[in-house]
Amino acid sequence: MRERTRELMKLFITGGKGMLGRTLQRRFQQHELFVADLPDVDITDGKGVALAMAAFKPNVVIHCAAMTQVDACETNVDAAYRINALGSANVARAAAQHGARIIAISTDYVFDGQSNRPYHEFDMTAPRTVYGASKRAGEEAVQHHCPDHTILRIAWLYGETGPSFVHTMLKLGAQTGTPLKIVNDQVGNPTSTDAVAELILHLIDEPLPGVVHGSCEGEATWFEFAHAIFERTGLKREIVPCTTADFPRPASRPANSRLEKRMLRLAGFPLMPHWQESLERFISSCIH
Repeated sequence: MRERTRELMKLFITGGKGMLGRTLQRRFQQHELFVADLPDVDITDGKGVALAMAAFKPNVVIHCAAMTQVDACETNVDAAYRINALGSANVARAAAQHGARIIAISTDYVFDGQSNRPYHEFDMTAPRTVYGASKRAGEEAVQHHCPDHTILRIAWLYGETGPSFVHTMLKLGAQTGTPLKIVNDQVGNPTSTDAVAELILHLIDEPLPGVVHGSCEGEATWFEFAHAIFERTGLKREIVPCTTADFPRPASRPANSRLEKRMLRLAGFPLMPHWQESLERFISSCIH
């Protein structure tokens, strides 16, 4: 990879108050930022998005805003599509109108989770939930409205202040009670917002068009992930493995959320950090 550029960039971050958005604000202080989030900027308001972008004139739009409550999407279908599909179309259209590149955050839920191997960027999508289908519609909107785009799929995300699986485990692990049952038949790539932020910095400096997978390396089940969290924090509450069927939810969860980083490899980008390394760094810096 070539040496990083040091050019000051104007970055327009949708969903800037969310978990990933907060990390981007902390990590991207060398750039000029516009943090677009409710109530000031509503991505479902196309005119409002266009006006905000016209006033700021960004070089790059980082589109993090989304409805990510997977179960809520099943019962609020219109809201899911309004935010994840229409909202993405509004952001992508405004970016194109003002000559900005867009990096749009997406998810492993665009796949059906049934493969016996990690999904790469050239695999066919087949979402099985409203959340996944609305995010796939958002991907298509970005592809259609802004030719200068990168769609960055991530999974099993955690970061500063949460909410995330890590924060839930830290809270529950500090309590006394019966052993915690943790699902052990879903596998994925636990991924920190810091690791994603570092990748986005690379993508700002060295554009990689199309679809890119950006989860951490290595894989774990939720039970293995929880065990690693407890081990690194010294939490003593007992955890026991269980199955997905033990915890029925309105939206189905992918059995396989693993993402292969084929595009990063083909383009000669550095490997993403291993999930255990990222978890160790996160706990050391944010928890202790």
